[in-house]
Amino acid sequence: MLQIGQIAPDFTADTTQGKIHFHEWIAGSWAVLFSHPKDFTPVCTTELGSVARLKGEFDKRGVKVIGLSVDPVADHLRWEKDIEETQGVAVNFPMIGDTDLSIAKAWGMLPAATPGSSTGRTPADNQTVRTVFVIAPDKTIKLQLAYPMTTGRNFEEILRVIDSLQLTAKMKVATPADWKQGGEVIITGAVSDEEAKTRFPQGWRTPKPYMRVVKL
Repeated sequence: MLQIGQIAPDFTADTTQGKIHFHEWIAGSWAVLFSHPKDFTPVCTTELGSVARLKGEFDKRGVKVIGLSVDPVADHLRWEKDIEETQGVAVNFPMIGDTDLSIAKAWGMLPAATPGSSTGRTPADNQTVRTVFVIAPDKTIKLQLAYPMTTGRNFEEILRVIDSLQLTAKMKVATPADWKQGGEVIITGAVSDEEAKTRFPQGWRTPKPYMRVVKL
C-alpha cells in the first residue's frame, strides 16, 4: 500500500488525450487520480459524469484531474459516448488505459503478483481498483480513499478535502470535522502562543488548553 507523504509512482501511459509521462503531466500542479475496475460499469459511468460537471471547480483550484481504468483507451473512447448520452456531459479530462495492470500494481490497487492483462478480467476481479488519490505539486500523495463498487464517490467531498489541503499547506492550521471554506480552523501544536500572536493578531478562542480555534 502507498502511504500519505510518499512520492506518487511515476509512469508513462496512453490516455484518451494522448501519451503522458505522469510526473511531467503534473508539472507543479495539484492532481487527482481516480481509478475504475472496468469500463461500461454503471456506478463508474455516473462518477465520470460527476467529475466532468465539476471540472471547472477543480480548474479554479489549480487541480488537474485524470481517470484510470484497466481497459484499453479505445474502449474508454467508446465508453465516453455512453457517459455523455446518459449523464448529459462530455468527459473533459484524460482517461488512462492500464491494460497490463502495471499502474494498478505500482499504486497498490492490485497485488504485484496479479498475472496477465486486463483481458478477461471482470469488475469483481478488479474491485480494488476504485481509489481516489490527491497528489500535491511536490508529487507526494496527500490523500487516498478506496471505495466499494456499490458506492458512488462524492466528488464534492474531494473538493472540500482539497480546499483543506491547499489551506493547510500554506498556513500552520488544521481544519476540524465537516469544515468548509470560511469556517473556523485550528492552530496547530507546532505554533507557540507567541508565534500565534504574530500569525493571528485577531486572536483566537481556547475551548481547551490543547485547542486554539481561529477564524481566518
